[in-house]
Amino acid sequence: MTISAQDLRRLLDADDASALVLIEGRTEVIDAEQKDEDAYRGALEVISRGELVTRIGSAQPSDDELAAQASTLDVSVNELGG
Repeated sequence: MTISAQDLRRLLDADDASALVLIEGRTEVIDAEQKDEDAYRGALEVISRGELVTRIGSAQPSDDELAAQASTLDVSVNELGG
């Protein structure tokens, strides 16, 4: 599994303009300014904090809700690979 519930919890704990990205096989939570940095060039934005809150309907989801979203996002990311 690439995307975990812990990744999504870190995203929810970050500022409003943050996003979860996948780069070089790892996930990172970055803010809007970091998106333009060379270190994140080519990173795949998995989901923004705002999109995650909208999907779940709360900024304080349960662990089960986060696990379900992580699973869904992980499948989506894995399907991009082929």
